[in-house]
Amino acid sequence: MGSFALADVIYRSFHFPPGLLSVALSVAGVTAATGVRAYTGCMRPSMLPRRHFLRGGLALAGLSLLPACGGVPLPWRQSTKIPRIGILLPYGEGDPESVAMIEPLRAGLRELGYVEGQTFVLESRFSSGQREHLPALAAELTSLPVDIIVADKEDALVAATQATSAIPIVISTHSDPIGSGFLASLPRPGGNVTGVVTGNVELAGKHPELLRQVSPGISRIAIFSDRDYSPTQRMVERAESSTRALGLELLALQVRTPPDFAPAFEAALRANVNALQVFNDPLSTGQRGRILEFAAQHRLPAIYQHQRWVTAGGLMSYGANQPALYHRAAYYVDRILKGATPADLPVELPTLFD
Repeated sequence: MGSFALADVIYRSFHFPPGLLSVALSVAGVTAATGVRAYTGCMRPSMLPRRHFLRGGLALAGLSLLPACGGVPLPWRQSTKIPRIGILLPYGEGDPESVAMIEPLRAGLRELGYVEGQTFVLESRFSSGQREHLPALAAELTSLPVDIIVADKEDALVAATQATSAIPIVISTHSDPIGSGFLASLPRPGGNVTGVVTGNVELAGKHPELLRQVSPGISRIAIFSDRDYSPTQRMVERAESSTRALGLELLALQVRTPPDFAPAFEAALRANVNALQVFNDPLSTGQRGRILEFAAQHRLPAIYQHQRWVTAGGLMSYGANQPALYHRAAYYVDRILKGATPADLPVELPTLFD
């Protein structure tokens, strides 16, 4: 509709005051001067009757409805971008570990006032235990693109940092991000990575002591060590130092894939181990049922890093409360969406243990 024709519609339909017609046309997005001049003339605002101002208000209200009817777009009615939060997990969709991570994160965001589908969207990617799939999944998230990536465990963090140095990354349950080279320090992480850590490397040195308290007669502890998972190697070192101080022996059984566990079980029996220390790395977590069955069948006292192992039938666990860590990750997501940079957000240690 031309500016002159729109002016005629407004004036005839609403008896719009000529002194306010230029304002209405500007609101409606009409900038041509011809239509305005045709109706404004020389009338001064002081000469306008009160009723014309009221009619003008109604006309402006009517104009605000035009975009919804396919009419003139208003300059202030612009679409709002909904933030996309990417989640990168080494587990399968629907696995207990995946659910236990995503649901506390969702709850934390809700408590901070976010509404899924309205003020944020989750883009979740799962590698189903296949670490070689993580780089492609991370690249997929960056190409959407997402505004933040929440990465769980070391393998997911490696893939995310290789995929982007610009998109902020929030870690939720990493064991040793400083030792792995992802952070400069906990107070000042630097780069694009921040979040919460488990402290599992330090806690690995506590587990042999707890095992001995529960079973004083133990002498040799077996650990399943994933050679491709760098935090596991540092946890083994802590456990070795602790067992030596206690006068115990530690047997590190090397595993890289699920089929490696059968010969590892046999090696443990040949070495006459009488206790197990099990880490919560993705490989061992994926073999939880087999490990629990092995420990129960041979009556081996075992300690785990997460309570879910005990819920599934294990003897005892000691480690950070992981749902609390996932819940806290929502705080970092919120801060970053509001303008904070990861480099300036201190990394937090766990405060709840079970």
